Amino acid sequence: MNFEEVSIYEGPKQSPGFLLWHISTSWRSSIEDVLKEFGLTHPQFVVLATTGWISRSGDSATQIAIGKMAGLDPNTTSQVIRGLEQKQLVKREPSGRVKNVYLTPAGSNILKKALPAVEKADSQFFSLLTGKELDSLVAIFQKFLAEKN
Repeated sequence: MNFEEVSIYEGPKQSPGFLLWHISTSWRSSIEDVLKEFGLTHPQFVVLATTGWISRSGDSATQIAIGKMAGLDPNTTSQVIRGLEQKQLVKREPSGRVKNVYLTPAGSNILKKALPAVEKADSQFFSLLTGKELDSLVAIFQKFLAEKN
């Protein structure tokens, strides 16, 4: 096959999507290695941290709000929360037509340990960037998320 006829890129190293795929799988692997120590999957950590972020100022963390902030569909959000409930890290309480999610004391305790460990892994992963480069990357990520929402 003649790639020049089917691709606009000279090769995979010029394709932003291909590069993002490689970077994201490498980053995710580094995070998953850290989370093994805590017995959490990456989605479980994201939902646990999101629940903590939403509820830190006393706001109710509904499944809908958690899923939206975490970028997960409602079914996946519910499944992940169910797994966290089985580990007794969160509890769900119906409130009218929605379910509020709360960190249990065990959930708060594991989050207090897991979040700094994940942030340290993030720092190590992105350490090859200068401060300005990292700020620019974060701004780019925020731009993509703002466009999505």
